[in-house]
Amino acid sequence: MSAAYRHQARHLNQMVDANNDTQAHMYLEQLLLFPVDIQDRIIDEISQLNNCNSDSIADILGHYSILELK
Repeated sequence: MSAAYRHQARHLNQMVDANNDTQAHMYLEQLLLFPVDIQDRIIDEISQLNNCNSDSIADILGHYSILELK
């Protein structure tokens, strides 16, 4: 997992902790260019983490950032 994902994860974690879904959606949309349905999945997965930390969030971001190769 890259340092960039960890950095993004820290910011996203702060937004989720503050219950600011709108800001989290805007962050994901503008900086990471995720479509809205993927944003919802990411935020949902983060909110269901047992141990919510930057590494767990970075793993989720990395999972959705990888393009599917066919």
